[in-house]
Amino acid sequence: MTMQLKLPLLGAALLAASVSITAFADNAGPTNVTPVDNSGNRIRTTVLGAPASVPASVPASLSNASAPAATGAVTSAPPAANATPGQVVVGGKLPDEATKAAVLARLRDTYGAANVVDQIEIGDVATPPNWSTNVQKLIGPELKQISKGQLKIDGTSIEVKGEVRNEAQRQQLASDMANALNPTYTIRNALRVSASEQGLLDQTLANRTIEFETGSATLTPQGRAILDQMASVLTKMTTRQVAIIGHTDTSGNRTSNIALSQARADAVKGYLVAKGLSPQQLSTLGVGPDQPIATNDTADGRARNRRIEFRAGS
Repeated sequence: MTMQLKLPLLGAALLAASVSITAFADNAGPTNVTPVDNSGNRIRTTVLGAPASVPASVPASLSNASAPAATGAVTSAPPAANATPGQVVVGGKLPDEATKAAVLARLRDTYGAANVVDQIEIGDVATPPNWSTNVQKLIGPELKQISKGQLKIDGTSIEVKGEVRNEAQRQQLASDMANALNPTYTIRNALRVSASEQGLLDQTLANRTIEFETGSATLTPQGRAILDQMASVLTKMTTRQVAIIGHTDTSGNRTSNIALSQARADAVKGYLVAKGLSPQQLSTLGVGPDQPIATNDTADGRARNRRIEFRAGS
């Protein structure tokens, strides 16, 4: 039996119980996971993330595969639907309605009933002992840490793919799955660490200064050109709040500088909103000269301190 789950932008999955599929893994490095039982004793070691060898005769996707079931039946899973943001597409072939109902219940509890797209078929397929119970252990809130993901379960072989925020999360998710199952199950960890959203903002800004007319909150053409590039990155971060923080040097009156830095942050937000960004996604703050990144004793240092900062939030 094989099951495949296509998760939403923060996860996806497919369940099926009929064909044996070897799927391609990405370039994620190998990770050693050593599950332990309740006494703390080591029960096995699974190497995750090793390259997969895919026979030419075996399709890499179950969505249009036709193969003999474990009991000899020849079946074809329906084409997988394309998941829209927030949706989970679940497909494949399962042995009975009870197993299907249990799987769907877990998915609906995790993602919400309206977000689960059911493409499961019922067929004459065999499953390992307690397979339904073990599959349900793999479906829970932890999957929501995976973006653009896929979970494939083929008998006792499991592959999890998608993007996570950091290496610790990549290893922990696979380790938790391994620890939840008995030693007959193997897990291929094809999760990868996504680029940091703060890193993307910093890389796009590239230490450049968003310029304003002297002493005002009016953007220069060069400042608008940089913001055009920032806008294209921010439109891909619609699930994250971004703070726009204005800074000045120490020249002049501090109170006036704080007001100027706030006005400049507001001007940046206004420009980005005009480019299509949601005003609810962006917040602004003017801190004046209070957070310098260079000395204010030189012209170059003061120029570096006069800046707009973008800070990705939750």
